[in-house]
Amino acid sequence: MAKRYLLLVLPLVALRQLSYTQEAGRLSGKLEANGNFFMRDTLIGADNTPQYDHQLYGADAWLNLVYARGDFEGGIRFDLFQNSNLLNPTGSYTDQGIGRWYLRKRVGKLELTGGYIYDQIGSGIIFRAYEERPLAIDNALYGLCLAYELAPEWRVRVFTGRQKQQFDAYQSSIRGLALDGFWASDSSSLTLVPGIGIVSRTIDDGSMNLLTAELATYAEEDRFVPHYNTYALSVYNTLTAGPLAWYVEGAWKSDDVMFDPFATRLTSSGDTLVGKYYSGDGTSIYSSFSYAAGKLGITLEGKYTHNFEFRTRPQESANRGMINYLPPMTRVNTYRLTARYNAATQFLGEYAWQMDVRYAPHRKLNFNFNMSNLTTLDQDLLYRELLAEVQYKYKREWQLVAGVQRQQYNQEVYEVKPGVPLVQTFTSYFDLLYKLDRRKALRFEGQYMATEQDYGSWAFALVEFTWAPHWAITLSDMYNAKPKKTFDAEGNPLPIHYPRIDVYYTHGANRFSLSYVKQVEGVVCSGGICRLEPAFSGVKVTVNSSF
Repeated sequence: MAKRYLLLVLPLVALRQLSYTQEAGRLSGKLEANGNFFMRDTLIGADNTPQYDHQLYGADAWLNLVYARGDFEGGIRFDLFQNSNLLNPTGSYTDQGIGRWYLRKRVGKLELTGGYIYDQIGSGIIFRAYEERPLAIDNALYGLCLAYELAPEWRVRVFTGRQKQQFDAYQSSIRGLALDGFWASDSSSLTLVPGIGIVSRTIDDGSMNLLTAELATYAEEDRFVPHYNTYALSVYNTLTAGPLAWYVEGAWKSDDVMFDPFATRLTSSGDTLVGKYYSGDGTSIYSSFSYAAGKLGITLEGKYTHNFEFRTRPQESANRGMINYLPPMTRVNTYRLTARYNAATQFLGEYAWQMDVRYAPHRKLNFNFNMSNLTTLDQDLLYRELLAEVQYKYKREWQLVAGVQRQQYNQEVYEVKPGVPLVQTFTSYFDLLYKLDRRKALRFEGQYMATEQDYGSWAFALVEFTWAPHWAITLSDMYNAKPKKTFDAEGNPLPIHYPRIDVYYTHGANRFSLSYVKQVEGVVCSGGICRLEPAFSGVKVTVNSSF
């Protein structure tokens, strides 16, 4: 406890001293706070967790302060969790303290950063220290980073430290080096942005002892000798030539310990169990090609992944302890039903590609077509999506977006539900925005998903009224039109409504919201990283403020 408060006091003292000595400095900040009031609803599965059983309230909050002057910058963030289900959807977590602090100073061509650091190499395939709050990810590197300008177009970085774990850090150590450059032709129509990175991780003794004890229970043919040190190498480059842009990155990882939740193994006593540690090297290749000129834009992406799960220690699972990040190969859907099924990146093995085409014959009309396809290395289908969308604007009065989507989703793999069939959906949707005047507008959404799997077919409707610059009110309902999982006392299918009411108030840089929510269980994703979102019933309050 004393150590935690010492970490709180030292950065505050440094920032306060600077505020006295550097009168021209600038202090800025941001507050994000969420409060949940839980209302038990056994019909939708919003029960049997501490929040619904007896706590009835939960909160998450982040207060971030940044001071900058000249070549110096320092920041500190206070994190608070009360009866939170953010880290564990079925559990409760309560704690508070300094979630991040850092100090950065530039001395000539050298930049020094110490504390909790966010950074990445290339697209992140071998290293990415980042934060994604909706998914409870905060993979900051707690350590030191030095960056030096070798030349105006070349920069080298070296870093070392440990990965953040809530208010502490994992014991395994991480270090790395990256070299990035830039070259342009005389006409600047052709540019190259090359780079190379190397990362190494050493498993701590405690984690290695747990691993070897686990491996001792394996049958002789499944045992192996794990390595303390794993190395990852990445080479990447971006080429631009007029309207063309091409990014390519290839990465390799030495022998590492990974866990396959679907593999079977024999124990030393002869029993068969599901879930197995194994060792192997890894490879990942990612490339993106885009063309944009005039009325047409095309993007093609492809990715090959084999054994490229890279964690701070082998015992971690889900989104915890990830050192690297693999770019997703699916479209970011924003409508409620089109975003219901999302493809999580498969680190152990995946073939994936995506194509996106946009065509705008004139300013009022825009067409979009997207297709993605993901399979295992054995060519078993993981995810496939086809989407066609049109957007039309009429003067400044109204705007219409309409589209159709076809999905195939391997729920057995993505949600670890053995034996369930492949989910196949067809979804149609529209979004109509009508401006009443310069300050007032109405927006209507309608969506319908037809499927015979999982929960069955869904309908969704929304109406939103905005009165700039302060108010917005939204009413929506998600209706399980042809249910497959809910039944009445006689065993007949029971359709369920999932209503939601939101009131938003904005004043300057402050935004407040009050919502009544009934939400079905589902998967929430961001950038190919996903987590299970449990069913929710209750009231949500949020505050966002920047200053």
